[in-house]
Amino acid sequence: MVFTKDDKEKIVTKYQHHTTDTGSPEVQIALLTERINDLTGHLTKNKKDYHSKQGLLKMVGKRRRLLKYLKDNDIDKYRKILESLNLRK
Repeated sequence: MVFTKDDKEKIVTKYQHHTTDTGSPEVQIALLTERINDLTGHLTKNKKDYHSKQGLLKMVGKRRRLLKYLKDNDIDKYRKILESLNLRK
């Protein structure tokens, strides 16, 4: 599956705080989660795609840092985003 502009707009509108919000941690985490899930499916079919695997690991690290930031600053938003995206923590 390709991550289209429509998919991105749906995710942004679901997690944004106001109409012009595209960079809040919640939005970034949701977008990264969608890309990670898409790339994970690709890597199960193409096991030797090492360049994509490296990109996946970078995205997972960035999401982990954003989750840590959210946990340190607003624990309620952190719990809400984990529940809505079905992430383990």
